[in-house]
Amino acid sequence: MTPSTVGVAAEQPARAGRVGWPQICLIDLHRDGLRQGPGGDAETELALQLAGVDRTVPLKVADIGCGTGASSLLLARLLRNARITAVDLLPDFLDVLRSRARQLEELELDVLWSEGTLCNMGFAKGVVDWRRFLKPGGLLVVSEITWTTASRPTQLQQPWQTEYPEIDLASAKIGLLEQHG
Repeated sequence: MTPSTVGVAAEQPARAGRVGWPQICLIDLHRDGLRQGPGGDAETELALQLAGVDRTVPLKVADIGCGTGASSLLLARLLRNARITAVDLLPDFLDVLRSRARQLEELELDVLWSEGTLCNMGFAKGVVDWRRFLKPGGLLVVSEITWTTASRPTQLQQPWQTEYPEIDLASAKIGLLEQHG
């Protein structure tokens, strides 16, 4: 069994444009942090277990929105036969990860992993667009912000509906995943 390798997608997506003040603040705030979002190693390992990923077979995995690579590196340790491709919009984050990463491989993935970043492109769009990167039988493993109740105070719901209209109940998100295979 050979150790996993982590590759870094060096290209910044074309629609990213130039880095502006909000991105500079985001980079400065998070560049030195282990993670750029919620959760930790225990949550990532639990999600991997719940997703039913077979750790014994060779896998190609993409960590989309990898930040500085905490999940990418953990997945490489947990999935010893995997090749992990780490992708992020912010080159500064990739530079941090690149210093630790070794290889990049073409996409036809067994697992596409994304913790808390799918909302940047929209959940429905991400589910549809990312499917093409998965080989038949591949797994899309994502975390997504959801409501836990069918009704909420207007003061809570209004800002979210303005900022992220796709926020919905977990059952609706699961339904969308089932609809798109």
